Amino acid sequence: MDSENLKPSSSVSAALTAAAANAMSLFSEKPPAVEAAAETPKAEVEAGTEAPVPAHTPIAESAPSAAQVAAQFTAMPSFLEAPVISDYLDFRKLLSDYYQHRREISKKDIRPYNYAVFSAAANIKSPNYLKLIIEGKRNLSPDMIAKFAKAMGFNKDQTEEFKLLVLFGQASDPGERNMHLKALNENRVNAKLKSGEIDQKTWEKIPSWIAWILYSMVDQKDVKFDAESLRETLRNKASADDIQAALNSLLAAGELVRDESTGEIKKARALIESAEEIPVALVRKLQGELMYLGLESLYQDSATDREFGSATLAMTRAEFEDLRFHLRKIRKETQKNIGVRRSSSKGERVYQLNLQLFPITK
Repeated sequence: MDSENLKPSSSVSAALTAAAANAMSLFSEKPPAVEAAAETPKAEVEAGTEAPVPAHTPIAESAPSAAQVAAQFTAMPSFLEAPVISDYLDFRKLLSDYYQHRREISKKDIRPYNYAVFSAAANIKSPNYLKLIIEGKRNLSPDMIAKFAKAMGFNKDQTEEFKLLVLFGQASDPGERNMHLKALNENRVNAKLKSGEIDQKTWEKIPSWIAWILYSMVDQKDVKFDAESLRETLRNKASADDIQAALNSLLAAGELVRDESTGEIKKARALIESAEEIPVALVRKLQGELMYLGLESLYQDSATDREFGSATLAMTRAEFEDLRFHLRKIRKETQKNIGVRRSSSKGERVYQLNLQLFPITK
């Protein structure tokens, strides 16, 4: 199937709102360069063993090793440990694993855990209601979400996360699912920051999507770097306060500098110096925010100002690896070519280039 203007729920979504003015990309292992850069050998890309990420490069989520991939298929589930809600994107799977966990740890009890016990804890009359939810025969109402969270012993923060997880899982419209997934991801990142799992200093090193765009706007002609003008140029996608905060962070970090005599904003160094040890949660948060801009563009921008295309394909693993290699090559060539042009002239607008290739079925 091939569709020119299919919504972003398709399997292969080249969400092309064209190339970024600075040819910046979250999926880059190498920074834009004026001189020709050596391409990663295809064999290394296909094996998932690209050379180490050099300094001064945008962040990208690292691929798992062959051993890690194999472990995903060989590891047997253990229900002795309670499931952790932040490990799940499927609330029905979470409920199933929670039930199996309670069954496992109570199997030697006089009265082992069962569906009726859960219903009693949730103050639900139907003894098999949990079973119906797990099997997808019923959905959870807001009231039932609260009752289920109470039965599972969730605290206030966990209850909020569970609610967002359920809303995501029960949404059928792709746009609505994206909205709930974005909220869920932000909730989990904030929870990791609160618990100290993500270091605050590391968090502060990662630019917001606003800062990411502002950095590229340096290469756009006739841009005025005051918050109100930037808000207008960004078509009201962010508030003046958020824009000012992002600009201040770029200047304070030394990524951008202001010429004292002319007031002109210039780039001082790469936006991300090193992709090493950046928490995956933060990489996904930033990637997700930029992809969400693509969804907005689908409904906001004229077809003459954007390029969206989709193809849903059944492929072998070898065909997938070959296609992934070619997509990476296109992205790198685009970065290099646009980067060369921006070294001698300004761009007219900032565009976002997203490339997505992902599995739909098992």
